[in-house]
Amino acid sequence: MQSEHTKKKVIHGLFWRYLERTIAQGIQLAVSLVLARLLMPEEYGMMSLVTVFINIALVFVQSGFGNALIQKKEANHEDFSTVFYFSILFGVALYVLMFLAAPWISGFYRYEGLTPVIRVLSLSLILAGINNVQQAYVSRTMQFKKFFFSTVFGSILSAVTGIGAALAGLGIWALVIQQLTNQLTDTLILWITVGWRPRREFSLSSMKEIYNYGWKLLCSSLLDTVYNNLYTLVIGKRFSSSQVGYFDKGRQFPSLIIVNINATIQSVMFPALSSQQTDQKRLKAMTRRAITTSTFLIFPCMMGLAVTAEPLILLLLTKKWLPAVKFLQCYCLIYALWPVHTANLQAINAVGRSDLYLKLELIKKGTGLLILLITLPVGLDAMMAGSCVNAFIGLFLNALPNSRLLGYSLRELLKDLAPSGFLSLVMGGVVFAAGLFITNPLFKLLVQIPTGILCYVLTASLFQAESFNYIKDILKQIRVRKNES
Repeated sequence: MQSEHTKKKVIHGLFWRYLERTIAQGIQLAVSLVLARLLMPEEYGMMSLVTVFINIALVFVQSGFGNALIQKKEANHEDFSTVFYFSILFGVALYVLMFLAAPWISGFYRYEGLTPVIRVLSLSLILAGINNVQQAYVSRTMQFKKFFFSTVFGSILSAVTGIGAALAGLGIWALVIQQLTNQLTDTLILWITVGWRPRREFSLSSMKEIYNYGWKLLCSSLLDTVYNNLYTLVIGKRFSSSQVGYFDKGRQFPSLIIVNINATIQSVMFPALSSQQTDQKRLKAMTRRAITTSTFLIFPCMMGLAVTAEPLILLLLTKKWLPAVKFLQCYCLIYALWPVHTANLQAINAVGRSDLYLKLELIKKGTGLLILLITLPVGLDAMMAGSCVNAFIGLFLNALPNSRLLGYSLRELLKDLAPSGFLSLVMGGVVFAAGLFITNPLFKLLVQIPTGILCYVLTASLFQAESFNYIKDILKQIRVRKNES
């Protein structure tokens, strides 16, 4: 009965989380296309450099302690209030640090105009400190419907302000205004809709207990964020802001897809797995289900996007963005594996092994850094190839601990990935062949996209793919419940 209740909560959470991410990312994609036509690659590149430093600072506010509140078996109001005040204090301290460091960062990249941009955009650190605990509370209680409203309204309002600022000729400031408006709206709506409020209490013993678990996750997230943004930093310093713009825009398209599914898995599966942390058999089944279902959806999306990259860029962003194609195709491969990484790592965190999580991150990032140092002198193409190789190394490293913790062997993992991988390769070949003799970008996409969808669904049905049948059953259950109500 308990497992059935958990299953319903997970499905309900996945529905609202995925709906939230789909709508938000759809709005973000539309805004991105408009802004890419109004702004230059150089402006996007400079904004990407600023965002790197902001994202690194955000890790200290958002990562570790929020997850510790979710994972803790008996988290009380005192725990939440303690982390709330600590997060705000930390956010303010980091803002002051970024304010003082802004001229140095601008000087490092020889872009004097970055100083005021960094100082204004760093206000997001204070906002993150305010809503960090609200987000943890929503995740712990699995009230993901609240995320839907805050995210969607934030995306709509930021879209309007960002495009308006770009049309007014504000350049890079249009991107700053868009990002701050989004986070401010999200923070305000969560504050209004979430019932939890901090009390006037702060416990050092509570903070110590949360710190003992959270600091490892914080360090892991810091390593992950620094590494994921390392290429942006290196390209900006070694090459040019234009190349950073192409790199960032190429990475953005597959990211818009993967963030939907990956963020959904991460936010919903972690509290769900944590609630079952003493049941190894149940944990393994839930982890496998997350991997097989997510890859069944992600693999064909990434394959299709990689094959249609050139006509897509030409149609949506115009010829000036064509150098972004190679980056887009590279990140389709890298991001295709992200749901597998997430599911394995969430299982490790759910059983309280944040120490193991940190060790894995140290090994993976060390390997990635070594690959970057080897490929950097060769050029951008070699750097991208090395990044793809490192993604596969990470796949195996993340899976190894769960063979002991959950009894989920590497052989079982590869067996779970094989059906979706095979069907996606078949679909990719068909889509490529369908567009061989078509030159018009719009007509090419109108032929390739429906062909890919039809090919994947038919082959999945023909081979009776397990994930295909599982998704059909879930949709039937939803339809039945809707009819009954």
